[in-house]
Amino acid sequence: MGLLAKVRKEWFIIGIVVVILSAKAQPSIGVKGGPLKPEFTITYIAVSLIFFNSGLSLKTEELTSALLHLRLHLFVQSFTLIFFPVAIWLLLRVLALTAIDQWLLRGLQTVSCMPPPVSSAVILTKAVGGNEAAAIFNSAFGSFLGIIVTPVLLLLFLGSSSSVPFSSIFSQLFMTVVVPLILGQVCRQFLREFLERKSLPFGTVSSVVLLMIIYTTFCDTFSNPNMELDPTSLLLVVLIIFSIQISFMLLTFAVSTRPGSAFSPADTVAIMFCSTHKSLTLGIPMLKIVFAGYEHLSLISVPLLIYHPAQILLGSVLVPTIRSWMTSRQKAVKLSALQPV
Repeated sequence: MGLLAKVRKEWFIIGIVVVILSAKAQPSIGVKGGPLKPEFTITYIAVSLIFFNSGLSLKTEELTSALLHLRLHLFVQSFTLIFFPVAIWLLLRVLALTAIDQWLLRGLQTVSCMPPPVSSAVILTKAVGGNEAAAIFNSAFGSFLGIIVTPVLLLLFLGSSSSVPFSSIFSQLFMTVVVPLILGQVCRQFLREFLERKSLPFGTVSSVVLLMIIYTTFCDTFSNPNMELDPTSLLLVVLIIFSIQISFMLLTFAVSTRPGSAFSPADTVAIMFCSTHKSLTLGIPMLKIVFAGYEHLSLISVPLLIYHPAQILLGSVLVPTIRSWMTSRQKAVKLSALQPV
């Protein structure tokens, strides 16, 4: 693969690095009250656009085929929105005794509260040949569920910025998340044939808007002279994130393949990716709303910015191994079914 092809494939990850460096070079452009007016353009327009785009692109009509697999859905949603945040909360009780930056540790807790992503878990499940319908359902349903559950979890585990009352947070979430998402779904009903005929770049649009949000968040950080990021803490957080992902993938694999679990090998693949992946697209805008006024917002956001490429990298590396396991298991199941009783 040539350099240009690699850049095109990983443009979003490169974009994150570029916007952070740009924010460092000239933070005054994206700060509150600056030329970009992020308190209006980002807080309302950009966040609303991301969720309208999500509503327009979510193929909820495809979810009916996977709807009846209730045991799988309950496992995935319970793991990602109950077990995951509680387990990280317990882990952070131990990590709080270390010298790791407390704001980065709080960022790890925010990661745990996020819903599954709309795209990466589905893409990796499809690449392996797993239960794609189940992955689509849990990603989409988790996104809808996350609109309600994620803010509650964030407020429960971390509290809110004192300057923003709970009523204001949820009214803003309703206006900039729920309403655009519903409008997107309503528009999809009228434009379904057109949207299916044309391959519109929904993911690219959301990613570009997300880069704007990341840029203004780090502009606020770098405009604060008292803000410092400890390199050692950052490295340790990266190692912790990879350890969490590997441990939880192994845990979901062990639970879903135990005798009597009733999950097929294809189900296990969907479970492993959907249960352990977290949404950056939905997460960053929610953090922007729930922690409005936090001077450490960007530090809290850092673990989520690391978790996103880490889950894609780790998942991509594991695709051949998981595919090989799934194929061999499916062959074994077929052979056992052919054996005379």
